[in-house]
Amino acid sequence: MYRQAQFLQLPGAAQSRMLLGLTGGIGCGKSTAACMFEQFGFRRIDADALVREEILPDPAVIARIRERFGPTVVTAAGTIDRPRLADMVFVDDAARQWLEELIHPQVRARWQARVQTAPEAAWVIEIPLLFEKGLENWFDFVVCVSCAPDLQLARLERRGLARELAVQRISKQLPLARKIELSDFVLSNDGTTDFLREQISHLVTRIGVTR
Repeated sequence: MYRQAQFLQLPGAAQSRMLLGLTGGIGCGKSTAACMFEQFGFRRIDADALVREEILPDPAVIARIRERFGPTVVTAAGTIDRPRLADMVFVDDAARQWLEELIHPQVRARWQARVQTAPEAAWVIEIPLLFEKGLENWFDFVVCVSCAPDLQLARLERRGLARELAVQRISKQLPLARKIELSDFVLSNDGTTDFLREQISHLVTRIGVTR
């Protein structure tokens, strides 16, 4: 299925050669896949990195978060204590929704601006909450990275996340089965990195992107 990306229809926007939205469940290997797309000539944008490196350090954002969650969410150095903030929002749906409404419009504006710097290029935008935020029509294709539930939990535990917390965070996202159903292409990350790279190679060829 081919969907004309809304971003490419913005007034004054130049035509982009390819814009892929990359999503999937937490722990399924989105970042690994995104790096592989980069090896095939795509320019990569990581939405989570934009949050960590550009949005959360913004003094205006820090002030809003401190006002909403209290001073304990800000470290002695004046930065957001991200683990503490995560612990607070993942047990409070209203708080999580408030934070997402603060953060996500800024994330979208930043990756759109970056794509505009090279609209002729092939881009892959890694967005965990792509479907949750209704962003699917901004892309030429949406690609979902999937893996088996037990493997997903094992990977999260290897990152240091307790199983109970891993299950909790998975539950706050759209079910992986639904993301698979909504996506244009699905990459299976149950096997080796070579297997994942082979799938990406076939996909890149199929959608007609050359280095």
